[in-house]
Amino acid sequence: MKSLIERLRTRRLFSVFVLLATVSAVIVAGSFAAHGVRGQENQNDSSDATPLKVVNSPVAPNEFVKIAKLVGPAVVNINTQTFPKQSDNHGRRNFHGHVFQQPQDPNGGGDDQDQQQGQGQGQDNFQDFFNRFFGGQMPDQGGPDQGGGVQESLGSGFIVDPKGYIITNNHVVEKADKIYVKLSTDPDSQDLGRPARVIGTDKATDLAVIKIDANTPLPTVKLGNSDTTQVGDWVEAIGSPFALSQTVTAGIISAKNRTIEPGASGQFQHFIQTDAAINPGNSGGPLLNMNGEVIGVNTAIFTQSAGYQGIGFAMPSNTVVSVYNDLVSPSHKVTRGSIGIQFREGLSGAVNRVYGFKNGVLVQEVQPGGPADKAELKPGDIITAIDGRSIKDGDDLVNEIASRRPGSTARLGYIRDGKPQDTTVTIGDRDKVFAEMTGQQPPAAPDDQGDAGETTLGIVVREASPATQAKIHGSGMVIQSVRTGSFADLQGLAPGLVITRINKQSTATKAEYDGVVKKLKTGDDVVFEVIDPRHPEAGINYIGGTLQ
Repeated sequence: MKSLIERLRTRRLFSVFVLLATVSAVIVAGSFAAHGVRGQENQNDSSDATPLKVVNSPVAPNEFVKIAKLVGPAVVNINTQTFPKQSDNHGRRNFHGHVFQQPQDPNGGGDDQDQQQGQGQGQDNFQDFFNRFFGGQMPDQGGPDQGGGVQESLGSGFIVDPKGYIITNNHVVEKADKIYVKLSTDPDSQDLGRPARVIGTDKATDLAVIKIDANTPLPTVKLGNSDTTQVGDWVEAIGSPFALSQTVTAGIISAKNRTIEPGASGQFQHFIQTDAAINPGNSGGPLLNMNGEVIGVNTAIFTQSAGYQGIGFAMPSNTVVSVYNDLVSPSHKVTRGSIGIQFREGLSGAVNRVYGFKNGVLVQEVQPGGPADKAELKPGDIITAIDGRSIKDGDDLVNEIASRRPGSTARLGYIRDGKPQDTTVTIGDRDKVFAEMTGQQPPAAPDDQGDAGETTLGIVVREASPATQAKIHGSGMVIQSVRTGSFADLQGLAPGLVITRINKQSTATKAEYDGVVKKLKTGDDVVFEVIDPRHPEAGINYIGGTLQ
């Protein structure tokens, strides 16, 4: 038995030896083969090869180069921070968290309501893949509305006033708690940039104006005439796609007057379409003509992959100028006119023939007590002219009425029962007319917001309780909230602090506080005397700056 075991062991060892010997032979053979290849190196003579040299022949800069150098310094990078908060939004979201509201009446239209543009069978798919595009988190990563961490997003903008006024998109800043701006000349560091505050926003056109403080005049861009642009014109885009600042792309104008969202949300959005490459982070950046003038604000892309697919949309500069001038006005809001009617777009030719009109708007509904009702317009009337100018369609009517100031009058030409008539209508405020039509409260004007400091300083306050007064050994106004980007926010004021005096004047009561704040105006130096009731031993802290 022992002999049998020894023979098996010997055979196993012999098998292992044979295997190792085979592997060694392969390795040695490979070594000789490799040696043979290397041995041929001295036979590859390359002495006849000519070394390459860089040719230093100057290339004349084209127009794109000139525009990039001219405009680039005025294009900025915008970073925003949104802190976690509880949300009551239940709308359908796209991949950047933008809520799309379904129109109440997809076939209706009005000078202050929904309007159907009839984009064809692809409209639903187009809506599904239409994405706002600024760099941010996907929903499954947990945005601020889902209880996640701080959300940081990216956009672009451009300076239009050397004092620091910047145009960008509303959707870049609307949910932000903190806004920072970086110029191309600012140091490339971990610093997010210069703090900015919101001057005004307009959701209807998705535009916003923000401001940064500047010690010296800043570089600016010029606004061109978007109405004179043509399909096929060369354009250039500059922005910060995927955080890559000062990225330049070029293309042409592919189409004009594109309305890509149905209903009220797209009523004032008639875009320039371009194939210049724009991507997440370009939002709010300029679209430029070959004179280096801004003819559009890059706002949206059509995409099935969340990236560039050759179809981008920019808000025309002529619209931008009008909105900007309203937002920097004392009211900081865009006011649009309305006459309180609803109408139906895309009517068949049969309706036109039976009712006897080629161009015009068939009134579907008149708001009781509204401007049109007071002018004695009725459902079934066909509006054909405003102040003697023929009205082509619903878009034409909306644009004409919206451009009028509330309180002004217009002469409407219309057809009733086949007979031409006319009437004078007093234009109403679109927000108020729409609110009355839907039973909602109109947005409060800045002067009607109750708290004198909310508009001027950006804070809401209340009188200190007896317990707080005992802690600080005095009276004052407790800060309840601070609006992001406001004057108070930029000075470092925070909820919980107690303002005891402003510009050496007592603010012990709400009446005293309101009296002091109402006298403040742009350009005034404002100094707050504040106490932190959590650390009253630290005494009074003096915080101040110049009101912008």
